[in-house]
Amino acid sequence: MRGRDKFNQYKGVFDILVNLLNVLTNKSIKIMLFSFFRNVPGNFGIGIRYVLIKSLAKKCGDNVSVHPGVYLFNIEELSLGSNISIHPMCYIDSYGEIFIEDNVSIAHGSTIMSSEHIFQNKKTNIKDQGISKAKTIIESNVWIGAGSKILAGVKVSMGTIIGAGSIVTKDTDDYSIYVGVPAKKIKSR
Repeated sequence: MRGRDKFNQYKGVFDILVNLLNVLTNKSIKIMLFSFFRNVPGNFGIGIRYVLIKSLAKKCGDNVSVHPGVYLFNIEELSLGSNISIHPMCYIDSYGEIFIEDNVSIAHGSTIMSSEHIFQNKKTNIKDQGISKAKTIIESNVWIGAGSKILAGVKVSMGTIIGAGSIVTKDTDDYSIYVGVPAKKIKSR
């Protein structure tokens, strides 16, 4: 049975659990629960993480599969479409807002950022200059290869493939393949 079929089989249960969580708990308890269930394996772990994300995120579509060991920070600034898979050891910080559209696969060990350090003042330590926010967008039908990094303020366009280990520092073109450090377009799809 495909993941989408399993999701559809239990969608009603997920909806009831999300509604219960929203009525019975506050944001800090839900964040604590997400951290507690971060490494729970199998379908149960994926299901409980989905319910918690759906109750915390700005938007969360159907069939969002977050595997064990994924770190999500500032979930309330995260918008997720449907049919998304986020594999183990990913780090996603939505401090400056992150939008991930439908049908996106994020391979293990990838990072998506939406903020960066301010460093203009040479007389002040970088760590003391604060953080700037930058909205990051992953459009639909994107595959982010293992160990890739998507930096703050970048738009990964529709149908793009990001090669394993790449660091994306600039917006991409639709239906293209990007690889390297920094990532460069190697061809159109």
